[in-house]
Amino acid sequence: MIKTFFSIALRHLVGRRRQTLTTVAGVAVSTMVLITTISLTRGLLDSFVETIIDVAPHITVRGESVDPLPVDLISGKEEKRHAFVEENVEKEEREEVRNYRQVQRILESESYGASVMTVSPYVESQVIVIRGNTNEPVLMKGVEIERENEISGVGNKLTAGDLSVFRKTPNGLLVGRTVAEKLGLRFNDEVSVIPPEGPVRQCKVSGVFFSGVQSVDNSVLASLKFAQIVEGLSDDKVTGIALRVRDPLDNAALARELERVTGYDCRTWQEENANILSLFSRVATIVISLVAFVGIVSGFGVANILVTTVFEKSRDIAVMKSFGFSAGSLVAIFILEGFLVGSAGALAGGVLSIGSINLLASIPVETSQGPLTRTGFSMSWNPLYFVFVIAATVLISTVAATIPSARAARLEPVEVLRDSSL
Repeated sequence: MIKTFFSIALRHLVGRRRQTLTTVAGVAVSTMVLITTISLTRGLLDSFVETIIDVAPHITVRGESVDPLPVDLISGKEEKRHAFVEENVEKEEREEVRNYRQVQRILESESYGASVMTVSPYVESQVIVIRGNTNEPVLMKGVEIERENEISGVGNKLTAGDLSVFRKTPNGLLVGRTVAEKLGLRFNDEVSVIPPEGPVRQCKVSGVFFSGVQSVDNSVLASLKFAQIVEGLSDDKVTGIALRVRDPLDNAALARELERVTGYDCRTWQEENANILSLFSRVATIVISLVAFVGIVSGFGVANILVTTVFEKSRDIAVMKSFGFSAGSLVAIFILEGFLVGSAGALAGGVLSIGSINLLASIPVETSQGPLTRTGFSMSWNPLYFVFVIAATVLISTVAATIPSARAARLEPVEVLRDSSL
């Protein structure tokens, strides 16, 4: 019986070859677009996470107390509260980790040896870099280069210069590619650095690096000692401490534990990039909605060809019912037709999407994809995307076939055969 159903369904589809091929092509194109879109969206997120984990600290100990003094002393439930302001013009206290070497020893102790891989103190300072008549405000980060290299791998990201040159050069700078392009800097060029306070300092470009993260490539690296001098910090103070941990995807509990031990605010890379990760989440929701709507449109295309088939094959359906085909058998035949059309289109779309993903990934054009800079598009090759979209497309096409199949099942043979217009 199944062989008979398949033969009849195939004959119906082949009998309307042009419409069938058009519908299959529509389903294939929609499937290709959906798989490619999901691959691009997910590929960008995966690339971002992979790059951030590779370049940025997994946990950052910031120079901010976890129990800050209350800022608002007026609002609250107690109406009889009074507030007095004395010497209100004061310099805002900057964030800094005091006695950082003691904190560093705690982080490097055996208690956290299984979790913390690298500890790297740093000092951040907003400076203006001048070369000739061009200037650019940038973030300067003072680091111990060996430790920083273990955090960000900057040594492998140098496009010019060498870490050994940076170590030997007094007031040397490792310049991000974005800064180098804006100021036209090259290896061994001399620049002037204007700090927030203090004299102008002459520095030398000891290297240019490219990480692919725009915020990182728009900064410069200097020695920790030089940054402390520029920022006016004593030898025992830094802006923060960067950590690289063994499990960067499950680091929230460790960050809270370090907050309790050190007394300083500890932020994970997920918290630092919460806005971007939230944006990716919203984009993913939009893509899923797109999958649903385009799949429904494909289903309407399948339903349309089957409705036409029912109309044109009404006499054949009446004859089949006269020969003993039940209403359920007719429903099964047309659902089988929807399944065949959806399967053919979805599988063809899956093959086409392999080509489209390869094409986008191989385009040799540098693009700024959100916070990243990449050559070509970041595409994901997760087989689950293919399975999900193909299965959803086949399911929608099969469900859409129930509309015309129900109409075919309701036809009365006597009325159809009596009507001479059919």
